Amino acid sequence: MPCFILLIGVLGFPTVMAVLNSFGPIWSKGTSGFTLAYYQRLFRDAIFWNSILKTFYFVGGTVALHLVFGLAVALALNSAIRMRRFFRVMAILPWTVPDVIAGLVWAWMFDPISGIVNDVLDRLHLIASPVEWLANPNLVMPSVILADTWRGYPFVMLVLLAGLQAIPKELYEAAKVDGASPIQEFFHITLPNLKRMVAIATILDIVWQARRFGLIWVMTEGGPARATEILSVLAYKQYFKFFNFEYASAMSVLMAVLLLIVGLPYVRMIVRRV
Repeated sequence: MPCFILLIGVLGFPTVMAVLNSFGPIWSKGTSGFTLAYYQRLFRDAIFWNSILKTFYFVGGTVALHLVFGLAVALALNSAIRMRRFFRVMAILPWTVPDVIAGLVWAWMFDPISGIVNDVLDRLHLIASPVEWLANPNLVMPSVILADTWRGYPFVMLVLLAGLQAIPKELYEAAKVDGASPIQEFFHITLPNLKRMVAIATILDIVWQARRFGLIWVMTEGGPARATEILSVLAYKQYFKFFNFEYASAMSVLMAVLLLIVGLPYVRMIVRRV
């Protein structure tokens, strides 16, 4: 019971107030000023639709790269390599770095004058002049996605590594007896047995990435020219910079509904398993 009360206080109350506030200024006018005007404004707001597109860009890019790198590292760490435990610990380390710290480190690495990225590319004679990674609207989102890939791939890697370890070894032994190559083992044994864990990792990662804020805010604050202004960043600006409390609440509620829809397949899988 104490945990339930705490849960209601920490999650339930802010959620209910955000929903009520999205219909009108609940603190000053109560329920008398309720209207759908803030939700109607969302559909007319070009800045809001820009943030939706940027959110799809950011989430699609990061989740795809998390899956590719996570699967590659999980396969490597599941093989019989020396010092496997050491490398498993090293692979998880980026996940332990707070968003803000990771954003600061990568912002420094992308600095056009003192950053290590331009320095390495210059030494390799791949660039003729310093590149403005975080000031160029065409380069800033790929740069942020790269930073977030480093920060976030360990979560997907852990989920897929757990799935790889659950695959019976007898399947691989039987495949070897039948003369299957490693590539055939991967496509006919590993991937089919990993489908459920890939689905779980993808759904959870989409929800997590859509909520990403700290890393982007520290690196770009949504700029330049709103090139990295995803929905969470726009909602923050509307609430804390422009004091449009009701409009920001409407954005947050809509975002929560979309993420609930995305998370439904995961809930369904968990319920069926129970």
